[in-house]
Amino acid sequence: MEQGDRSRDRIIMEGMQLYGFHGANPEERAIGQPYVVDLAVDVDLTKPGESDRLEDTVNYAHMFRAVQSVVEGESKNLLEATAQAIASKILKEFPVQAVRVCLKKPRPPIRGSVIEYAAVDIYRTRHD
Repeated sequence: MEQGDRSRDRIIMEGMQLYGFHGANPEERAIGQPYVVDLAVDVDLTKPGESDRLEDTVNYAHMFRAVQSVVEGESKNLLEATAQAIASKILKEFPVQAVRVCLKKPRPPIRGSVIEYAAVDIYRTRHD
């Protein structure tokens, strides 16, 4: 495998279900609502693939807790700002080259609508 191919290695965590108090409407911030987060990080997995040692990879539980701390933490008005905060925290706290965050708000409170979810999907690299 060439060095460039290793950047295609990825850890994926999908369907993280959390509860937060984000939104532009006061009701959303007061009552809160569920959120679903899909996370993917680009990281070279050669060493943990060969060593089979947890300390050689990115700990999934630690990444989950980082995402959880943002979603369950300080209220934001926008999904975009919440997703950006998740991406920034992951890039700051973990040795990954890039992160993709898909943040979904199930059944958004839009009068007269039937929407399964509203979502934002962002991709950030260490060089952004």
